[in-house]
Amino acid sequence: MSAAGSSGSSFAPLRQQVFLVLWIATIIGNIGSFVRDVASAWLVTDLSAAPAAVALIQAAGTLPIFLLAIPAGVMSDILDRRKFLIAIQILLACVSSTLLFLSASGLQTIETLIALTFVGGIGAALMAPTWQAIVPELVGRQDVKGAVALNSLGINISRAIGPAVGGLVLASFGSAVTYGVDVISYVFVISALLWWKRPKDQKDALSEEFFGAFRAGLRYAWASRDLHVVLLRAAVFFGCASSVWALLPLVARNVLKGDAGFYGVMLGAVGAGAILGAVVMPRLRRHVDADGLLLIAAVLTATVMGILALAPPQAVALVSLLVLGAAWIMALTTMNGVAQAILPNWVRGRSLAVYLTVFNGAMTAGSLFWGAVGEATGVPLALAIGAVALLVAGLLFHRVKLPKGEADLAASNHWPEPLTAEPVEHDRGPVLILIEYMIDHADRAAFIRTITKLSDERRRDGAYSWGITEDAADPGKLVEWFCVESWAEHLRQHKRVSVADADVQAELHKFQKGQQPPVVRHFLAVNSRHRHGG
Repeated sequence: MSAAGSSGSSFAPLRQQVFLVLWIATIIGNIGSFVRDVASAWLVTDLSAAPAAVALIQAAGTLPIFLLAIPAGVMSDILDRRKFLIAIQILLACVSSTLLFLSASGLQTIETLIALTFVGGIGAALMAPTWQAIVPELVGRQDVKGAVALNSLGINISRAIGPAVGGLVLASFGSAVTYGVDVISYVFVISALLWWKRPKDQKDALSEEFFGAFRAGLRYAWASRDLHVVLLRAAVFFGCASSVWALLPLVARNVLKGDAGFYGVMLGAVGAGAILGAVVMPRLRRHVDADGLLLIAAVLTATVMGILALAPPQAVALVSLLVLGAAWIMALTTMNGVAQAILPNWVRGRSLAVYLTVFNGAMTAGSLFWGAVGEATGVPLALAIGAVALLVAGLLFHRVKLPKGEADLAASNHWPEPLTAEPVEHDRGPVLILIEYMIDHADRAAFIRTITKLSDERRRDGAYSWGITEDAADPGKLVEWFCVESWAEHLRQHKRVSVADADVQAELHKFQKGQQPPVVRHFLAVNSRHRHGG
């Protein structure tokens, strides 16, 4: 254990060199991305003043994340993450280089801008779950939460600096030079990734293939009730709050009568507010739980949207955007922290990708919707409607409580290896597992209530069906059954069972007559290749 790991400080992960170097590189890369986004968001207002066109740029950047985040999460779990990130950075550098060339040559159009923004969104979609998934590789387990918080802080440092720099460079030198700044930022990120000597992944006979890993990730997300609550709360909050982001360029230009430099300062104010929010949040957490923080974020964001709808003086707008930044980081960090806390390591990349899919789907659909509302009613009224919607949704969904995330999700490794008469091919399946219990009649109701808790756990860890049956001749004999798609998937299931799930199973075994372990049997599907005799 490192000193950093034992200190308990929020900044302890920065004492670990690999995390520090990649954290700084990420800040530089994100500054470049915000510089590019400022140029694109402002350039589209030159090419088209229609609110729908401006909102379409926002949608073009987030739609690929909605479409590709889950496949990207699968790849982050099965590929070499360092090489994968380098390839993505090269793709994004090519996008910005193309934007630079088109702007410098005067060939940029609304169509090319949207298309390149979409390709850039593809890069972001591939990168997001992978950056999050490498955190446990860079720091000790005890520092993971601190590292996640520092990553959020780093993004908002970039958000405070990048838009302001982008606005100033754009106003002074034009869009081509602004895109050039972004191209330079990728040099730092790629150099840091090349410097990182990531240990090679150990070869594992149970390594997952893409489609199998994809199905396993979807099964987990489908069966995780805690994840469903997080996804619902995220979709509602970000869908309503997306109106301010979709319409902010037009607020700067048409409502507040600002130029490109002022738009950059506005975004910089949001980033500065987010940094302040990140500093204040640890104190708030001592008095308010995650649900309270999300409600505060909704109220503050709705208030800012209402203020902007009134076309306030520019100074008042900037102060309001400081509050918006604090509220936004409060919502992002709360939702991401809860999502991280409820996910085991084996499916972290894929499940975080599901969360990112919902987040960006809400932002994409919200951007298109609020752009259409702005087109029909005008920007100020659209912001006012969005504010009311967010406030009402925040109050209503406050009753849907977020999970606490306190369960121990580390692998328990308590299942014994299954007994087989001869080696079983990994691709053979499906597999039926039967677990036979002998239960006294007086304990039957309590046993069934307890074993029902295992239904979601079995499905999360790999089962595609589950049930509990009784012996018609002996009602005291109860059989739990579940099916997995292959022998390899069942062996992986052995490695996925968490300590929290092991506790439930231990509670279940207390009902067994004579305290003897239940009888476990494995049945393999028989096909023409595996028939014996005849």
